[in-house]
Amino acid sequence: MKQLFTFLIFLLVSGLSAQNSLQFDKKYVQCEDKWVAFPADSTGAYNFGFIYIDAQAGLTLEYEGFFKIDKTGKFITDKKVKTSSMKYRLQPNNNLVALIPESKFKELYVDKVPDWLELYKKGEGSIERLYKWGFMYNGWNECQKALEYLEKANKIDPEYKGLRVELAYSYNCLKQYEKAVNVLKLALKTDSLDAYTNKELIYAETKIDKLEDAKTVCRKVVKECKDKTYNSENAYNILQAYYIKKDIENFNSWFVEANSDLMSHEKIKSLALQMKTELKQ
Repeated sequence: MKQLFTFLIFLLVSGLSAQNSLQFDKKYVQCEDKWVAFPADSTGAYNFGFIYIDAQAGLTLEYEGFFKIDKTGKFITDKKVKTSSMKYRLQPNNNLVALIPESKFKELYVDKVPDWLELYKKGEGSIERLYKWGFMYNGWNECQKALEYLEKANKIDPEYKGLRVELAYSYNCLKQYEKAVNVLKLALKTDSLDAYTNKELIYAETKIDKLEDAKTVCRKVVKECKDKTYNSENAYNILQAYYIKKDIENFNSWFVEANSDLMSHEKIKSLALQMKTELKQ
């Protein structure tokens, strides 16, 4: 009986160990160049594959097949299941996958780095590739990862078109506002009336309490920029900064000065009026 009890405990612990070897705590964008498993289906099978970035398609899964986990924790798969390449473009979202431990690659008949990945790595050190990867990660709100690529690109050629403002986006996202201001001012030396660059500068300046500077930039944009896309957002960011400081006098003054832009966007109009009401209380 004692031996039987010990054996049953062993099976229970092994089963738990098998499940715990897969931790479903990673987003797709955190798994570049990694083997991943998806949560098990109703039969206990885990679909798995390799996530990489295709220069044209973006984040992509090379589907490999499926496996099950036996009571000893071994991953069981049929190495003959995969007969052709199946690729799936992945849209960044909050779905979670598990990184497959390297110790399990042999059981799944896969190599840590697939031979075919070399085709997608050509030119990976070029400024074009580094910029594009940084742009993609910023778009997925993975700004720290984006910065890894963009700062490498910056060392190659800081004058590369669009690089400085993309760097600034990462810095703003990571609350490194002084860095954002510095790089944006450099960018504006090349194109002083770029609406997006000015928008990022105004945002950064409001975050480091340089509100007079932000207003100067905002006025210039309103007066001189043909692109009016961000005018309401710019005006709102300054207004919000005064609201946060409870600076009623400057809040009311800016509310009057930027009223046409604040009131031209329904969502911003609603937020601006709400802030104004709250500051009166």
